Amino acid sequence: MSVFFCDSNCELWYTKVDELGIEVISMPYTVDGEERGYDMGRETDFKGFYDKIRKGSIPITSALNSTNYLDIFRPFFEKGEDILYVTFSHKMSATFQYMETAVAELKAEFPDRKFISVDTKSISMGAGLIVYEAAKAFKSGKSIEAVADYTRELVNHTSVFFTVNDLMHLKRGGRLSGTAAIFGTLLGVKPILYISKEGSIVKYATAKGRKKALELIFDEAQKLDIDLDKPVSVITADLSPEELASVTERVKERFPFKGELMVQSVGPVIGTHCGPGTIGLCFMHKKDKTQN
Repeated sequence: MSVFFCDSNCELWYTKVDELGIEVISMPYTVDGEERGYDMGRETDFKGFYDKIRKGSIPITSALNSTNYLDIFRPFFEKGEDILYVTFSHKMSATFQYMETAVAELKAEFPDRKFISVDTKSISMGAGLIVYEAAKAFKSGKSIEAVADYTRELVNHTSVFFTVNDLMHLKRGGRLSGTAAIFGTLLGVKPILYISKEGSIVKYATAKGRKKALELIFDEAQKLDIDLDKPVSVITADLSPEELASVTERVKERFPFKGELMVQSVGPVIGTHCGPGTIGLCFMHKKDKTQN
């Protein structure tokens, strides 16, 4: 027997997690002195979280340690189950060093058990789309080795582009210099960022205003030959209903896709680093981004 794991930084909505029987590792965040783990939207007060940031709260995130991973994985090994864990980008957290230490200890204790980890080299619904497709393959009865190979292929055909409302969140997280953040904020410049093929957040371009930034994102999706048969996700960090409706309608105009459109809230862990007003597009495409 085997079990499929993801972590909450993939942000796949809890109803789909439940539907596919995915085990979720909850990543922690702390706001106003209270630590919580993201619950995939099950009971999350998104507006309350982003309102706190707007009022001056500075949330923080932290990595799980080796003991956490031992506690999570050991019960499944004890039951004789193998594990496939599809993770968010290893480039974005030191937590996976602790995971590897824990897994090495467990493998010594349970030498007959298998543990396969696949790095999506993405985050938020970039990782979520990969988890969703991989979990469906797993549920169909394929071996964890076959699902892992399929997942690695999906990684090369999935992209995330996004723009933020407040550049100072990126500055605090080390994604942008202080001078650039202040200069950009004064001029109303919106940075367009993407997750590179190595799994890091990289600046793609800048645009004057959100509408122009979104059109550049849509243009890039077109260049990559967006797969209209696969699900697409619009990710949003507490946009107004009116703006979100406008963006969603524009996505539908640009891309007459046959797959599902998932309009997904950015959770508190990732929202800590991007801030309220962030919006992005996560999609699968026919071109292999490692070849670009």
